[in-house]
Amino acid sequence: MSNVHLIDHPLVQHKLTLMRRKDASTNTFRTLLNELSSLMAYEVTRDMLLQDVEVETPLETMTGKVIDGKKLVFVSILRAGNGILEGMLSVVPGARVGHVGLYRDPQTLQPVEYYFKMPQEMEARDIVIVDPMLATGNSAIAAVDRLKKLKPKSIKFVCLLTCPEGIAALQKAHPDVAIYTAAIDRQLNEHGYILPGLGDAGDRIFGTK
Repeated sequence: MSNVHLIDHPLVQHKLTLMRRKDASTNTFRTLLNELSSLMAYEVTRDMLLQDVEVETPLETMTGKVIDGKKLVFVSILRAGNGILEGMLSVVPGARVGHVGLYRDPQTLQPVEYYFKMPQEMEARDIVIVDPMLATGNSAIAAVDRLKKLKPKSIKFVCLLTCPEGIAALQKAHPDVAIYTAAIDRQLNEHGYILPGLGDAGDRIFGTK
């Protein structure tokens, strides 16, 4: 668990609890997710490298520090990952964006890829994968497998919720990938959903169920 980062800031926990409510509307759920994702972005980017630049203040010239957002790539696992993406981009608007299209086969629970689009020159970039749930871990593992072929500088995985089974699966397959989450819930049910969880994140974000 040394590579698992639980973001337990009071604001994050407050918004996550409101999102869990089954009677939360689509608009409420989406708004809270955007706000929560922005808060999580601060922790996820805490170790980003800075470089010195010269700036002119109203009073004098000084040396300040900036990040190179163009070296960062947010990779959204479609479709639910897009719900986190907007909040992350509000904090680092200069970041590039990639997409991995995966759906879970309802019988085998294994991921099936249908789309993959990334920025160029990935060898020079740090990747932050975003997906609301790390449940069985199968989709996360498939995404990391695919992205590692591009030889990026680093990969992190960000989710709202996870569980012991999902953490164990991803860490076994990719122990070098840090996991950032707002909650570690109790367990998976027989259908591969997190308990107590918050339901199907994609359906709740897009109002499709």
